[in-house]
Amino acid sequence: MDLAKVYEYALQREYEGYAFFNSNADRMGNRTAAGIFRKLAAEEEKHISYIKAILVKLRGGQPSSDLEEPLPDQSLFGARAQSEQIEQTIIESMIPDVTILRMAYLIERDFAEFYTLAATKTEGEAQQALQKLAQWEGSHEKLFKDLHDKVFEEYMQMPWGG
Repeated sequence: MDLAKVYEYALQREYEGYAFFNSNADRMGNRTAAGIFRKLAAEEEKHISYIKAILVKLRGGQPSSDLEEPLPDQSLFGARAQSEQIEQTIIESMIPDVTILRMAYLIERDFAEFYTLAATKTEGEAQQALQKLAQWEGSHEKLFKDLHDKVFEEYMQMPWGG
């Protein structure tokens, strides 16, 4: 497996994820949800820096500090969302945003699956880095799946016409 190609592909997908979250932040009907999308865009930028650092190292360059620092604990993001009752706020005002939440979930699921699959085909440092990225994306996937399911359930309980 050509690791550089794996990371180059991953880098392109992370840029796409960043663009999705950044552009949709302004479309969200709720300020709290828009804030979540902006935070995730910022996190995607961290993924981009991390992958760029891996590529530099693979190509024999000097690894940057982006590679040396561990990725943040993603459980903190989910815990913060719960402590601020973000889900409840979103459910109350985001019925029109079900489609965007579904797309966000699918993007994050695809990222997690890609990194998990790539990790099974490598070993050592490369496997550890890909597993970290898979875990990070998996936590985003779970957040969006939970949000989507709650908003969708609320939508299905509404009388026709909202």
